[in-house]
Amino acid sequence: MLRQPNVSRRSVLISSACLFAWQASGIPAAMAAARRPLSGRVKSLIAQMTIEEKAGQLTLMPTPWTSAAAAKINPEAALRNVENLTDDAQAGRLGGVFNGFGVEAHRKLQTAAMKGRLGIPMIFAGDVIHGYRTVFPVPLGEAASFDPDLAERTARAAAEEMAATGFDWVFAPMVDIGRDARWGRTVEGAGEDVLLSSDMARARTRGFQGRSLADDASVAACMKHFVAYGAAESGLDYNTADISERTLREVYLPPFQAAVDAGCATVMAAFEDIAGRPIHGGREFLTDILRGEMGFDGLVVGDYNGDVEIAARGLAADARDAARIAIMAGLDLSMASGIYRDHLPSLVQAGEVPMERVDEAVGRVLALKERLGLFEDPFRRMDLKRQKARMRTKPALSLAREAAQRSIVMLKNDGDLLPLPRKGKRIAIIGPFAEGPSNLHGPWTLFADNKEAVDLASAVRSAVSDASFISVVKGSEVTVPIDGGIDAAVAAARSADIVILAVGEREAMSGEAASRDLIVVPAPQQALAEAVAAVGKPMIVALRNGRALALEGAILNAPAILVTWFLGSEMGNAVADILFGATGPSGRLPVSFPISAGQVPYYYAHRRPGRPANARYITSRYDARFPFGHGLTYGEISYADLAMSSKQIPKDGSLRVTVTIKNEGKYAARELVQLYVQDVVASVTQPVRELKAYKHVDLPPKRSQQVTFDLAAADLAFLGVDLKPVVETGKFKLWVAPSAEAAGLAEEFEVS
Repeated sequence: MLRQPNVSRRSVLISSACLFAWQASGIPAAMAAARRPLSGRVKSLIAQMTIEEKAGQLTLMPTPWTSAAAAKINPEAALRNVENLTDDAQAGRLGGVFNGFGVEAHRKLQTAAMKGRLGIPMIFAGDVIHGYRTVFPVPLGEAASFDPDLAERTARAAAEEMAATGFDWVFAPMVDIGRDARWGRTVEGAGEDVLLSSDMARARTRGFQGRSLADDASVAACMKHFVAYGAAESGLDYNTADISERTLREVYLPPFQAAVDAGCATVMAAFEDIAGRPIHGGREFLTDILRGEMGFDGLVVGDYNGDVEIAARGLAADARDAARIAIMAGLDLSMASGIYRDHLPSLVQAGEVPMERVDEAVGRVLALKERLGLFEDPFRRMDLKRQKARMRTKPALSLAREAAQRSIVMLKNDGDLLPLPRKGKRIAIIGPFAEGPSNLHGPWTLFADNKEAVDLASAVRSAVSDASFISVVKGSEVTVPIDGGIDAAVAAARSADIVILAVGEREAMSGEAASRDLIVVPAPQQALAEAVAAVGKPMIVALRNGRALALEGAILNAPAILVTWFLGSEMGNAVADILFGATGPSGRLPVSFPISAGQVPYYYAHRRPGRPANARYITSRYDARFPFGHGLTYGEISYADLAMSSKQIPKDGSLRVTVTIKNEGKYAARELVQLYVQDVVASVTQPVRELKAYKHVDLPPKRSQQVTFDLAAADLAFLGVDLKPVVETGKFKLWVAPSAEAAGLAEEFEVS
């Protein structure tokens, strides 16, 4: 179990007792170990501030000057009086706002703040998860590229656009591990694997922050949600999580550590509790682990109302008690609830919260603003000409198309149905996602215009030699049938040579508060698929989805299946590029697609059972329908000649692994070569396989290439019985394979 705090969270303490508890708890020592020295400017400001002004700096609020999409996400913003917001900014009762829209709105609030007594600039944050005006694939889709460099480039492009409109801070990347496909926020992360998620966390942090936070094209990154939000029971947002400390440290902490090591400036607390300890009020998480162990020295911000909600969970008596618990736990900045502004002054006056703790939190807020260059120029990211010049540039749109192409995963291509010819074939595009401007960008795109995205039907018409050969029929809505829809779809299929079936989830079915109990294609679309498939024409399924799905019936049995996620601004063009062979598919699944919905949570790196033959369901096997790492190309790829530099290495040694990859097909291909390892006998049982390395190789037709991996013994470390990293001697199995469950090529070696 996690360490429990030594100080009761319910104690109402007088000043001297509170200070003693604060010092005895070990919090100051933990914080000192991860504390960025404050500048003279920041120290001077803190010395001049009243407790009310300090509480204001620790308050972050939504703004009513926002986009329609953002207002739906954060409806309380629309209820706040505009005059009060500007008055609060000028009076020092507000440290920043989030999800504002445009330079004018940001300048208005910043101007008010600079008229304040101390002239402390505000900070402007935004939920720009995968693009501002130029929208890139949802993070889970982009993770299918297995390309951290691509993720860094798209994050940089998003930062350039949002910074041009006055944003200083982005609430991304989400680095939660997602192993339960029911959880809607799986779409925001990089999937189920620790290595891939850590690589993406590092890359996206670098992309957002650039070389310097003071650059007018950089924004502070915010890794979220700390920690183990993806472990919420039943895949349900805001729910409790009950995991072992081993699982916390082996699975959920490493991506956060990767972001910390990349210099991530801020972190957001998770909504859930772990074993009865809400993260927003858990000192053991926000201080002992995050600062004391991981060395994080930045700012900790709460999630929307997450601090006051610890009262609803039963950890605090009321909002005032919640404010005390959260600030003492290590939550520096309160988002949306206003409980720090409302209650910190009285808590300090009563001696229930030491001023020292408040000053630390304020120091972190001001230090971040200083690093962002806001004291030198509060309006440095607010330039109307720059805002116009940086939006949807040709390089950004080209990058969006590249990222979308690289994110598409081909699950099946029986009989080499794909790629399609550009002429001579009548194609029927059928399904609720066949055409139209919606459900292209994906969830968490608050500032983009849907009309600017390219849909599937438009792109296919542009890709073929004669657009009159293309027919489009909806056939069904996403979750309800259309009167006569199936009949119209069947007629279109009979008149066509090839069918493209565009089915799946609408974007609102993924994201926050969008958990699904059954991860299947909705019944009306499944019925549409069965009817269209019965016509007997070759059918390609183009899935629209933000999570792993359990595919069934005609959708599963289609000869060709593409996972197209939500790909953003260039979605239609990218899918058409793959369909007609302008580029080949190269994406790989970052999450396992289970055989049935009842399997979830399912992930490839599970531990070995004692009775493998019986570790199955009565009705189906216990493995993936399409495993992590799976994805096909238009090439014919073979693996041969696996060799190792040695079959025995010391505990401080390394191993070189080589394999020959050949493309025996007629199309060029980009193959993702994956290296997995299993520790056969260890003091703690180990997963059946763990990804240790991966590399892309580009192969022209009829060409081969040798791929080399260097595997250090240190890469084989795990947390021992004492939860400390250890490399143990013994036998290891090694696979070089095209997926986590493919046989591939196997070898064994020993660590001696």
